[in-house]
Parts: sequence; structure tokens; C-alpha cells
Amino acid sequence: MLEPSLKDILAAQTKEGELYTSLPNHWVQCFACGHRCKIPPGKDGICKIRFNREGILMVPQGYVSCIAIDPIEKKPFFHAYPGSRALSFGMLGCDFHCSFCQNWLTSQTLRDPLAVSSIQIVTAEEIVDLARRHHTPVITSTYNEPLITTEWAVEIFKRAKSAGLITSYVSNGNGTPEVLDYLQPWIDLYKVDLKSFRQKAYAQMGGVLQNVLETIPSLVKRGKWVEVVTLIVPGINDSDEEFTDMARFIQSVSPDIPWHVTAYHQDYKMTGEESTPLSSLFRAAEIGLKEGLHFVYAGNRPGQTRNFENTYCPSCSELLIERRGFHVIQNRIVDGTCFKCKAGIAGRWINS
Repeated sequence: MLEPSLKDILAAQTKEGELYTSLPNHWVQCFACGHRCKIPPGKDGICKIRFNREGILMVPQGYVSCIAIDPIEKKPFFHAYPGSRALSFGMLGCDFHCSFCQNWLTSQTLRDPLAVSSIQIVTAEEIVDLARRHHTPVITSTYNEPLITTEWAVEIFKRAKSAGLITSYVSNGNGTPEVLDYLQPWIDLYKVDLKSFRQKAYAQMGGVLQNVLETIPSLVKRGKWVEVVTLIVPGINDSDEEFTDMARFIQSVSPDIPWHVTAYHQDYKMTGEESTPLSSLFRAAEIGLKEGLHFVYAGNRPGQTRNFENTYCPSCSELLIERRGFHVIQNRIVDGTCFKCKAGIAGRWINS
């Protein structure tokens, strides 16, 4: 007897989704992500893990592919509960297919035969209990694209909120108003990737830039704490013009949104490309500050990015949070304010 395939195993770990509508002839339309897939019976959506079973959209439930406890700075959230730990969990699949993906073994499963992953069966209660036992105040859906597994995340987040925990997404931002409405009562923090400011680049990744440009301000208007990350990939998104366009866009939403410009390393289908030079990180960070952003950080090169790992007061320029990599060396924010000039510092702080 043949062993079940991973696709068969995943199909058994499903339930009826909530983020869809029925169409004629047993088709369905999913709106968990910006693709809004119209799916005929017996077929999958673009993500490969949401599928139509006889006119019902089936979605992932009851497993993780990865689970770990990380510093919250690794997500990265620099303005949310600094020094805290986050219980991070992920499932499988993605609605994008970025050639430079750093998590491709989980995100590209069922799309790429080289992306071999396994799963662990677990309940929402067990995940929340694990966070409580290890005194991790934050639970984060990450590793794969969380939007496409939103129903499972909300099942966990409902229990997490009842337990007094903070909830977050680490996402590509390819959202829809419907999925953000669905998440609204249950999510606190949201990291969004702004991978480029050119639709041509997004098309190569399988996405639409405009969806991300709508998701970021929508999250801010909804009162969520948002931080934006741009992985700088040489030859793809590293021109001064594109850095300027991204910085201006973020500033137009809010100058208080932290912008993380992070270094790419060779991975997945781009193993022959050079890693991001420090000079590109510095160019991007300096442009971000020039365009009026209050908080710009350079990441993935700990101890090498001058003062761009630290948080400074935008009013008096005093050092507030000193970091090296994901480690907080000192934090001088008091009740959400600068310890020196008492200006309010945007973020979610432990004592505020």
C-alpha cells in the first residue's frame, strides 16, 4: 500500500473556510488574499492549499510545519514590546513564488518538488498553552504566508486573546478588505513586506503591488501596529529611485511606521547572486530618513550597520533603544515616551 502523499495528508487537515462565497456550478471564490481565486470543483487556488471540494472551500486546520520561540525583534517588530519573546508558528504554502524566498521549504511546498516539508498535528489550545507555559506574551503566524491560513490563525488567536496574549502576522500584505475585516477583532501587530515599488517585479513574484499599497494604510486606519520590511535584493529593488518611492509612500501613510531595510543572502533560486552590500542598506536607510520617516532600521547584518539597529527619539535625537541583532541592550522608553524630552514614541510598549 502506498504511503499517503503530503497533499493527501494536508487535505485531511482541513475544514470549511469562512473567507469565500459560492458561485454557480459549484465554483467558489476565495478572498483570503488579493488573488481572489475563482476555483472550480476539485481544483486548488493559487496557494495550492485552499481547494474546492464539491462546492465547499476547504482550508488548512490543526497542524503546524514549524513552531519556535523567537525574540520579537526577529519578526521584526522593533516598536512592539521590545525584548519580549514570541511563539511563532507556521503552516505550508504561499500565494507568491518569490525566487529569493528565505522560507521556501515551507512556502513553496506543493508548488516545488524540492520543497520537502512535514507537519505536526496540534490543536489551537495546545499552541496557546505552549505560549503560556513558556511565558511568551506574543503569538505570531509566520514562516509561510499567514493570509492563506487565516481561519486557523483566528482559531488560535481567539484563545490567545482570552488568555491575555498579543497576536501578530508576518505577511506579504497581499490582503483584501474581507480578510482584514475578519482579522480585525483578533490581531494586534502586523508586519508587511513591501518587496518592491514596481509592478513588474511583483508580477515576477506572482503578486500585485496595488494590493500591498492598499493593505498598509488599511491596517493603520484599523488601529493595528504596522511595521514594513523591504528585503533589498541586488538588481531587483535596490535603486535610489525605488528606495525614494517606497519611503515616500510609507511616509504618506504615517512617518511613524518603522521601515526595516534588510540584507538578502543567496537562497532558493538565486544562489548565484551576490548578497546585499552594506552600502545598499545605508543608501536605503539614509533615503528613508531624508524623506521624513522617523524610524528606519537596517537588518540582517548585526553589528555592521552603524546606528541603524537603534531607536532614537525623533524630537531630541536621544538614544532610546540600543540593539545588536535581535538583542536589546538597553531600553530607555518610559511609558511610551522619551526618557529625556518626554515626547511620545510611536509603538506598543510594555508600560504604556
